[in-house]
Amino acid sequence: MSTEGVAAGVGRPRVRTGAGLVEGRTGTDGIAVFRGIPYAAPPVGALRFALPAPPAAWDGVREAAAFGPTAPKVPYPATFAALLTDPEIPGDDCLNVNVWTPDPAPGAGLPVMVWIHGGAHTRGSAAVPVYDGTAFARDGIVLVSFNFRLGVLGYGLFPDAPANRGLLDQIAALEWVRDNIEAFGGDPARVTVFGESAGAISIGALLAAPRAAGLFHRAVLQSGAPEALPRPRVRAMVRRMASLLKVDATAGAFTAASLPDLMAAQAAVLRRSGPLLGGPAFGLVVDPDTLPVDPLDALTADADAASGAVPLLFGWTTEEYRLWLVPTGGMRLLDRLGPLAVALARARAGKDRDAVRALRTVLPGAGPAELAGQLLTDRLLRDPLRRLAGARRAAPSYLYEFAWCSGVPGLGACHALELGFVFDTLSVPEAAWLAGNEAPQALADEMHTAWVRFATTGDPGWAPWNGDGPPKVFGGPERDRTEVPVAIRPVLP
Repeated sequence: MSTEGVAAGVGRPRVRTGAGLVEGRTGTDGIAVFRGIPYAAPPVGALRFALPAPPAAWDGVREAAAFGPTAPKVPYPATFAALLTDPEIPGDDCLNVNVWTPDPAPGAGLPVMVWIHGGAHTRGSAAVPVYDGTAFARDGIVLVSFNFRLGVLGYGLFPDAPANRGLLDQIAALEWVRDNIEAFGGDPARVTVFGESAGAISIGALLAAPRAAGLFHRAVLQSGAPEALPRPRVRAMVRRMASLLKVDATAGAFTAASLPDLMAAQAAVLRRSGPLLGGPAFGLVVDPDTLPVDPLDALTADADAASGAVPLLFGWTTEEYRLWLVPTGGMRLLDRLGPLAVALARARAGKDRDAVRALRTVLPGAGPAELAGQLLTDRLLRDPLRRLAGARRAAPSYLYEFAWCSGVPGLGACHALELGFVFDTLSVPEAAWLAGNEAPQALADEMHTAWVRFATTGDPGWAPWNGDGPPKVFGGPERDRTEVPVAIRPVLP
């Protein structure tokens, strides 16, 4: 492959990919950006529930100035849309990648970071403004982000379609990176994947998936642990949708349904699902063709496996649960339930009474909601991630905790709060939706630098976890956590 940026002139760099020539844009900062490049064929018609297919080649120059279509999804409820922007860009060609690079020329050999977005496997996209890759490119990284199938299209479990299609899309995107990133100045032998929430869960699966072996060399899991959902739990979502659509629970029947009808049915079933509820949900499942073993079991059972040689950086926020509970009024509800809320959370988390006593010692004055939230965060994140760190031997594991509290009252150090700091995008207006207007730039400098250093050298700047002791803490002064309703802000286009 070759680059033709000089011939194209300043401001419109061109790079030849395996499918054809693309033309991006170079800003005044000198960063070249290429958006909306297809890595697979549009998943429509017979391909709606099929394996990702190669993209069609094109003649001439393909414009790559704007983000491509986002994967079909349903909007966040208003309480969350006030905090989490989620652009929707129409179009069928939603399996696309974006590249930010400081040097779009073969031979530059720059480290590569590939971002996998979160959104509970049902929402999100690479077009979220907080995920802008400029700061990474400014610091010598080739940053790649991409879209993949979501919800029933990516994770619905059918008897007549391959499972884990969203994961297969991610593997196809990583194969695109392997085959094309050198032309954008990246080194295909120095690829770091990083993701948050469902994106981090996806990376746990990629570490365990045979098809993904060798496609990346370091990994960052932010607020998401390797997991596979029970197949009946995922299948139940499809059956509920089929009942609403009045069709069979098969890929064939769902292919015949219109996309608006599918999204309406998906929206209805998602209202009864959530990260803390434990009911039916869309997500990854154990599958002989894509994910033969539960990812956490696979990664902790065999330290000599290929994934054991991949250095890991992972962690959580101090109060993950506040994003899920504060906007919905869940904190007030759990506090009203009192000891019952703590008992239910303790049972769900598999903890004994000593664990609650220890929490009360660390968090004197904590109410039932805070205690329950911490117990559930242990179950979902801290316990499995510590298990992963303790089992690894061939490569180091670096743990962190993000402790800074949002300027938005009530949110504290909640889920997803670290994103604007990792991407160094606190100046993006949408970053303030979750962080407030006074987020410390110095903390973003520290955290972003650690991620760049890890991708470049494999060492984020602190000692690997040795099975004991606290994680590296990123944080600032405590903010007021008083419960007040979160103001509803309009979702920007």
